[in-house]
Amino acid sequence: MLSGRAARSVSFVLAVLLAAATQSTAQVQPQTPPVNLPPVEVVATRRPEAPHDVPASIEVISGNDLRARGAKSLKDALALATGVAIAPGGDAGPASAVPEFWGLREFDAFLLVVDGVPWGGALNPAVSTVSLRDVERIEILRGPAPVTYGATSFVGVIHVVHTAAAANLRYVEAHGGSFGSGGGALDVAVPSGESWKSRLSGDFDREGFRDTHTSYSRGHSLWRTAKVDGERLTWISADLNVLRQDPASPHPREGASLSSAVPLDANHNPAGAYVNENRIALIGGFERPIRDEATWGTTASYTFSRQRMFRGFLTDISNTPNNAAGFKEKIDINNVYADSHVIWPVFSRVRFMTGADALFASGEARGATFTYTVPLDGSSQAPVAEPASLDKDAGDERRFLGAYTSAEWQPASRFSLSGGLRFNATSERRGEGEEVTHNRLSGGLGAMLGVWEQGVNHVRLFANYRTTFKPAAFDFSLAENEGVLDPETSRSYDGGLKLRAMEGRIDFEASAFRMDFENLVTSTIVNNLPALINAGKTRFKGVEVATELRLPYATYARATYSFHDGRFVDFVQDFGGVPTQLAGNRFEMSARHLASAGLTVAPEHGLIANATVNYTGDRYLDKRNTAVAPAFSTIDAGVGYRTRRAELRLDGRNLSNRRDAVAESEFGDAQYYRMPARTIRTGVVLSY
Repeated sequence: MLSGRAARSVSFVLAVLLAAATQSTAQVQPQTPPVNLPPVEVVATRRPEAPHDVPASIEVISGNDLRARGAKSLKDALALATGVAIAPGGDAGPASAVPEFWGLREFDAFLLVVDGVPWGGALNPAVSTVSLRDVERIEILRGPAPVTYGATSFVGVIHVVHTAAAANLRYVEAHGGSFGSGGGALDVAVPSGESWKSRLSGDFDREGFRDTHTSYSRGHSLWRTAKVDGERLTWISADLNVLRQDPASPHPREGASLSSAVPLDANHNPAGAYVNENRIALIGGFERPIRDEATWGTTASYTFSRQRMFRGFLTDISNTPNNAAGFKEKIDINNVYADSHVIWPVFSRVRFMTGADALFASGEARGATFTYTVPLDGSSQAPVAEPASLDKDAGDERRFLGAYTSAEWQPASRFSLSGGLRFNATSERRGEGEEVTHNRLSGGLGAMLGVWEQGVNHVRLFANYRTTFKPAAFDFSLAENEGVLDPETSRSYDGGLKLRAMEGRIDFEASAFRMDFENLVTSTIVNNLPALINAGKTRFKGVEVATELRLPYATYARATYSFHDGRFVDFVQDFGGVPTQLAGNRFEMSARHLASAGLTVAPEHGLIANATVNYTGDRYLDKRNTAVAPAFSTIDAGVGYRTRRAELRLDGRNLSNRRDAVAESEFGDAQYYRMPARTIRTGVVLSY
């Protein structure tokens, strides 16, 4: 799967890491691998459970692992996640990313949760504003969202959990790197009263790219405070993001391949283009013991986002007048989320949870479109006056209400059943149109069987069936007559094996899945503006395998492989005025083969090092399967040194300098964002 050159590079990097591990033995006493891994509060159940105790495909990435690998972005953080591929950038700007789960690469098909709150609310995941600063762990659930989060996701959940307010860890960091990148950060415990504990994180980053007209700057602060009174917990947090982006241009395709008439990193945006956002989120909640030793938990949040965009896309691959179209848009969004639930303790080997939640979203967009002329080679950006009159509008009001209940039953010591049921009541009004309502049930059933148990070692089989419902996505397009699309629905089946051996040193998981999808929302172009359409019936199936090894001397190794097969089952789309049946075609931008391998050496003191290799198989760039993108591999590596109070490190991303197409634009017709060029970053972290 790897080219000869890439294989030699991987061998060299791994050799360096093994040498680092050997050198570390002289400086650090052997660290016994964890025999009994502590449970974490997985997003699937809202209570502390070890991932191997839940009949679902779940993995947890610790904050220590993220810091050991120098992960700063979602792509870096999930580089070794099973069956997950993260395309950096995309239409939301260079600070964003487009994840792929189960072979489906759609911006709104997954759920992003931050500290228990859907990040993006009832609309699209707010990926570009999520901070990986001061993270305790990231939980990854493959498959539909649990009944506790309702009509939000079909293929996966990413839950980012920040360090608790009571933590007394203090860090200051500075870093710099390629293309004028740099920034700094601070994490500190804030003096407070005896009962309340507070923590503040603040960071500023500027990220540059090979294209001199592409960059972003982000200022972020997160304040958390919590009060613990016996078994009673109360918390409040505030998150502020100020994001300024100079957007990149996707690369157009001509026929079966990317156009050779457009140079790499050409930027066809008008001069002064921007994709900016100011976002503030306020979150509060509590947990209380109540009658019969049950626990009552409640979370509520309010988010306001102000987005401003001025950008354009190539519409004609030629040096002709008005070969580009652009738009200016102002979007204001309000989101409210509330959840309240009760968890009863185990009674006759049964544990119950029941609750209700609500997601409210209201957004209003005003904008205008324009055409302009830009050099095909992107040698200069065309000066374009921003439209003064915003004569187009798009609005959406959404209400997602739900009541849910779930139960876990253990009739025998090695066998458990779990299930959940949710009633969804949704309503939506777009612009001045009529309100559309849907009342649907969704839920799932899972089982786990312990085939062999010996201490912490085990072999367990699991299986799942889930049915999911979700109102169609809305992206504030200025295209006219978009209307309310049909809701998306899916039925999914997955199951597999979980193994732990050698007293917790080895973990292994293998699973297979199938998802039958109806009314999947995909993108199209209407009058040079992006619009959304329903995609009839599609099917996704595959196999995913992962293994990880915890070695002495703080060494950790992991490898994954996934086979994904996503196809249209019944979908007719118009191409040049000709209705075309796409049944049997592979889903575009979905790689059949994904693989990753990584090795990390991260002692508390001494030399640290890491390397990660990611392989992405070939994929079709278009729905008609006429354009094939070849397979490619990327290599990331880092090295550094730790003392008791400081850490120095040097990290390289995409060392193989692959520039392959990784995400399709929904704004530019038949245009694709490429993998960013090779970057080098150096930094220092001080603890005090």
